[in-house]
Amino acid sequence: MSEYPRIILHARRDVSVRRRHPWLFSGAIARVEGKPEPGALVAVHSFDGAFLAWGHYSAASQIRARLIAWEDADFVPEMPEFWRARLEQAIAARQPLLADGTTTACRLVNAESDGIPGLVVDRYGEVVVVQYLSAGTDARRELFNELLVELLHPATLYERSDVDVREKERLTPREGLLYGEEPPDVVEILENGLRFGVDVRHGHKTGFYLDQRDNRALVRGAVAQRKASTILNTFSYTGGFAVYALAGGASAVTNVDTSAEALRVGRENLARNGFAAANVEDIEGDAFTVLRELHSQKRAFDIVILDPPKFAFTQGDVQRAARGYKDINMQALRLLNPGGLLFTFSCSGAISADLFQKIVFGAALDVKRDAQIVGRMTQSSDHPIALTFPEGEYLKGLVCRIVG
Repeated sequence: MSEYPRIILHARRDVSVRRRHPWLFSGAIARVEGKPEPGALVAVHSFDGAFLAWGHYSAASQIRARLIAWEDADFVPEMPEFWRARLEQAIAARQPLLADGTTTACRLVNAESDGIPGLVVDRYGEVVVVQYLSAGTDARRELFNELLVELLHPATLYERSDVDVREKERLTPREGLLYGEEPPDVVEILENGLRFGVDVRHGHKTGFYLDQRDNRALVRGAVAQRKASTILNTFSYTGGFAVYALAGGASAVTNVDTSAEALRVGRENLARNGFAAANVEDIEGDAFTVLRELHSQKRAFDIVILDPPKFAFTQGDVQRAARGYKDINMQALRLLNPGGLLFTFSCSGAISADLFQKIVFGAALDVKRDAQIVGRMTQSSDHPIALTFPEGEYLKGLVCRIVG
């Protein structure tokens, strides 16, 4: 182990490491012995010299090391076999989801929660999309590419490392073909038997909001229990919730998004599922403004879906984000019929589930609507949350029913 750089922690700053939290922040570090390159393997030791963990180093980030193994000091997690085993375990865990063929897209590797910090792998049929988000995975990019091709045999391995989080580790954005054929302009996938077109080159995240799969199914079930449900789907993107609502028997859907292109693709997704002639209205515009306009028009709906983008990127954004979440929830609650349901989400990791509930409570209080929580939502099962890494639970949602 002597050839590897060492991180020595301050006294009494080793609790999170001993609890196997994968992030080691700069403030816990007393000194670094050696000169580790970005992404280099480092050994983490307590103040009194006891070995604690192995991690990948990043001098540029406040997360100075992303921890990957808490074995004894003689076990060096740097061989390809170590990473192959981690990948195999993560991929195998998703096989039941894909087994019957009614779903062909899911997340295969969920970074820290699958023991591979900074690596995201999503499958869209025969196209596999990868993101390298940390110095550690970026330094081992070629190895991971080889292992993914070996284990998955994809027609295409495509990189979408074009996200802002890379800047925190001084990594430049990168995107492009890694293996196989160029992906088609539209990759068609199945999700719970429904068809969607995915643009893996330019679409949000890696092309589709895979993390909402289970929640889309909840909306379908809620619609199926009602008669002639009218749906308002805000921040609709390419219409995932709309397709599920119509599959559940919704009588009318109104989609709201700022992007005309997203609404156009949403129409294509309706057609893929036989809903081209359905009673669907598209409104291109800012949801904050549109919700107010709908209220002024005395419109009302049986179900309102709020699935906004991330409002809080850091703790410093929380107060501003809370005001935004409260505003859109106030407007949504005003638009619901008695007995109607609000499906409301936050994907901001800095907004806790407890705070989000308080925000929705405040919104209901201000517009004088009595509501009950009848369900709680989180990310889909292929986006697991390691018990040692609660930060992995970024998506939270409430199902609220209007009383009276």
